[in-house]
Amino acid sequence: MLDKGCALITGAAKGIGRQIALTLAKAGYDIVINYRGSEEAAERTRTECENLGAKALKIKADVSNEAECEEMFAEIKKEFGQIALLVNNAGITKDGLIMRMSAEDFESVIDINLKGAFFCSKNAAKMMLRQKYGKIINISSVVGIVGNAGQANYSASKAGLIGLTKSLAKELAPRGITVNAVAPGFIVSDMTDALGDEQKDKLAAQIPLNRLGEAEDIANMVEFLASEKASYITGQVISVDGGMNI
Repeated sequence: MLDKGCALITGAAKGIGRQIALTLAKAGYDIVINYRGSEEAAERTRTECENLGAKALKIKADVSNEAECEEMFAEIKKEFGQIALLVNNAGITKDGLIMRMSAEDFESVIDINLKGAFFCSKNAAKMMLRQKYGKIINISSVVGIVGNAGQANYSASKAGLIGLTKSLAKELAPRGITVNAVAPGFIVSDMTDALGDEQKDKLAAQIPLNRLGEAEDIANMVEFLASEKASYITGQVISVDGGMNI
């Protein structure tokens, strides 16, 4: 078993990914911040992680590009020698009703959200299998479980992550590697910040706990699944959604 070690969080420059990085840094992990576009935000996250006592490295890579993923993991191996934890968080949305959704909009969401997790998991598994230890946590979504009108591409990608989670859990468990998924509900984010109070109230009304979640709610679950307290949990999808999926 590795003593905390290195945690890679994809899409960690902002939002939920940033909070996961900060929470894991505080818990004692060294942090790799993957990002695709926002250099400034990624650097802020890196600095914040270091201020929490972590060794932090930021790597620009498009997770939907297999070669860039391989280069990212080569850099991780060179810098840290191993990887204890992978959090597949990178994701995009391109919403639209099915009759208006282009093939490009469908494919780009699948490429980032699902294929990216496949590429990263494949590379992480190679390192973890040699260690006979590691954890992979996929950030799915409640809409991957129940669906959502106007999000056929996003829902399909997040449902695909659930299938990936369960299959990899069965493949990797004999070597001491656990694979789980977290399915967030409506979480306060840049997207919800743009909504008016009335729209936010309508969202909250769909949630039994009557409020939107915070990024910390997701990060706390990731921290638990990454800990030894969750060492006998694998192949599970845990909804963090205020009761939406009851």
